[in-house]
Amino acid sequence: MSGELRGRRSGDPAVRLLAARSLRVHRKAWAAVFAAVAVTSALLGALALALGSVGLGHARVERYAAAPVVVAGDQEVRWTVEPWGSEPGTEKAGLTERVRVPDEAVAVLRAVPGVREAVRDDAFVVREAVPDDRFVGREAVPDDTSAVREGRAHVRTYPGRSWDAARLAPHRLTDGRAPRQAGEAVVGAGLGAVGDTVAGREVVGVADGPAVLYVTAGEARRLAGHPGAVDAVGVLAEPGVPVDTLHARVRAALDEAGLKDTAAGQPLRALTGDGRGAAEHLGAPPARAELLQLLAAVAANVVLVAVLVLASLVAQALQQRAAERELLLSVGATPRQVRGAAGREVTRVAGAAALLGALASGPVFLALWSALRARTGVVPEGLELPTPSWLFAALPAVAALVVGITRFVVLFAARRPGRSGRGGARRVAGIVLLVLGAGSAGTATFQGGDAAAAAAGAATVTLVAGCALLGPWIAGAAMAVLDRSFRRLGGAPGRLTAAGAAAHSRRLGAALVPVVLVTAFALVQLSAGATMERAAAAQARAATTADLAFSGTTAERVRKLPGVETATDVLRSSVVLARTEVGSPRLDRLPVLGVDADGLAGTLDPGVVAGDLSGLGRAGTVAVGADMAESLEVKPGSTVELRLGDGTKKRLRVVAVYERSLALGEFLLPKAELAAHMSDPYPARVLAAGDHGGAPVVPEAVTPPGAELNSLVSGGIVVAIGGLTLLSVLSTLALIGAGRRGELELLRQVGASAGQLRRMLGLEAGFLTATGLLVGLVVGALPLTAFAWALTGGLPYLPPAQAVTIVGVVLVAVVAGVFLPVAARRGSRR
Repeated sequence: MSGELRGRRSGDPAVRLLAARSLRVHRKAWAAVFAAVAVTSALLGALALALGSVGLGHARVERYAAAPVVVAGDQEVRWTVEPWGSEPGTEKAGLTERVRVPDEAVAVLRAVPGVREAVRDDAFVVREAVPDDRFVGREAVPDDTSAVREGRAHVRTYPGRSWDAARLAPHRLTDGRAPRQAGEAVVGAGLGAVGDTVAGREVVGVADGPAVLYVTAGEARRLAGHPGAVDAVGVLAEPGVPVDTLHARVRAALDEAGLKDTAAGQPLRALTGDGRGAAEHLGAPPARAELLQLLAAVAANVVLVAVLVLASLVAQALQQRAAERELLLSVGATPRQVRGAAGREVTRVAGAAALLGALASGPVFLALWSALRARTGVVPEGLELPTPSWLFAALPAVAALVVGITRFVVLFAARRPGRSGRGGARRVAGIVLLVLGAGSAGTATFQGGDAAAAAAGAATVTLVAGCALLGPWIAGAAMAVLDRSFRRLGGAPGRLTAAGAAAHSRRLGAALVPVVLVTAFALVQLSAGATMERAAAAQARAATTADLAFSGTTAERVRKLPGVETATDVLRSSVVLARTEVGSPRLDRLPVLGVDADGLAGTLDPGVVAGDLSGLGRAGTVAVGADMAESLEVKPGSTVELRLGDGTKKRLRVVAVYERSLALGEFLLPKAELAAHMSDPYPARVLAAGDHGGAPVVPEAVTPPGAELNSLVSGGIVVAIGGLTLLSVLSTLALIGAGRRGELELLRQVGASAGQLRRMLGLEAGFLTATGLLVGLVVGALPLTAFAWALTGGLPYLPPAQAVTIVGVVLVAVVAGVFLPVAARRGSRR
């Protein structure tokens, strides 16, 4: 047999025979690996489907469904950097404010051969004050700010368009006629009936389709408020003209005319197919890009956690069979053959588990995706996320990837049989990772925003990986500290626990790693968001000094109310900041506020640390948050280049630096500066100072675009990855318990009672829980503290209920993992 084994490689029958027999003998040991692989495959499968769906996503085509070609402005800003000694890099960012088309484009398009008509489309919003009981009635009241103030009315908004543009959908009359003069309107279904009055206009017709207010073309241009420009132009083709032909002719005509958009001066776009939706739902494409980045980062985290979990489980499963491997070596098997047999075992187990997980990922994804779509306001309006049946063909590839990951960890988990080693390389690698993690955490303290978050995240991952490598030494050091207490205060069970820990530090370290992983991961994920929200809320309370708050009106009207001393409009928009990061271009889309400088006193206090906010009363000025000012190295008198919401590049002079940027955003601009580049330049709310009588002022912090969606997805991922790591805790401890049968049986034979063994296991569970929580707290607290200090200037925060939940879940998981295998053995003996 010796010569036969030596002459064969891992793919030969002898190795296959060893793998098959070992797999049957160690079915229970491989059950833990099977469960972990199945859950990993299900998670990655669901994420792959989500990435595919978002990758295929597009803005919904509604208003322009009947127009084969739509001409619109370029809703993306681009920035190219040519670093020294490398290829130029280009970064893109979506714009959420309308980039408009010059009026001349309409005449150019009407002259294109094959064009039946070029229809201009301008969108606007009409507002009116309605009494509380009016939502089921038909009588309107004037736009009366005092009525809104006293709670007798609410402001209702209506999206509006010209009746000519209704043909682009197309929407048709179901009753009445088209509007002919300024005081007439056609309403969409549900807004009213012929003869009603809506927003001060007589309803002369009712159309199918959404709740939209249609007016004459001239009235639409007046209400849109941007003379010389149009939102978009829908191109209708002559009968028989193919879309491709029409698009090519339109593109050539636009290029020949040299027409540019009215904001950044970029060439106009001619959109077809699903691309037409980008001209309707401006927020959908940027949200899609951000969701793609979020899901890709989450998938990378899942892969990393899976590698740590599977490496720990596989290593423990193989370590428990060291005596068996030594026996095989003694009868002539080569180390390569033994490793090959182990790899074949793992591949068989992982293959079946990965396929099971991939099958489960389909229903899980569909259920979660349906729940996500059902949450109103979470997915941006107009963002379509298709899930074609062929997308599920990716699941076998995901299963193969998970099998490959599991097979890869065998290379490190299956140490060469016959060599016990002192683990010098492992110890050095672990120490290096800890040093790198601490350095990355230190780097985060000197950075801000996404850079600080990225550095803190890298620090967490590196520190956890270092602890995974140093698990046996961490466990040994912790037990060395507690050894005397266990031996003196724990009686016989304490002495047994201490002796077992000293003899099996590697086993104890393997049990400790998943506890540290789940604690650190949950701590970082939950505390980072809570810290930011708490700091932003505190800054919002300090910054909002107004006595009154209004919505659906303007500061000009509010100032006319009795008792109002001062008021400021608060406009919400976004800007794009271009900068380099390690030589590469980077575009950040940031939320900003537009304010009236004369009305800030008594209403809004940004916490100025340099300069004077009165300077915002002049055009071409900006106030900058303190962290951003430090990052950009600017101060009052410096200049900052920003791209406003529609892509217009502005060089603004800094007049003040303020500290409450978490609540108010990184930039404050004059209202007039921001309004000129907004699709709907109407105040989000009005803050006023004066006597009582207004709505209670609720402090509001600005939120980045897509914050609610990111929060929901992140919460789901915390649950998913937390579940995987908790499963690893249970699986690892169950695996260890299955491998201790002989040890526990021997203790019974030499006189240990059942009660003493239970107390010994209880002490082990307490040791693992306390040590795992402590190490996990240190691993998580180091990058968290750096992150919180960089962004808030304070310490991290975790709600007490969440802290108690983490401790409770870890305790239950460890106790269950320690005692369930013992209970199962008893049940099987009975």
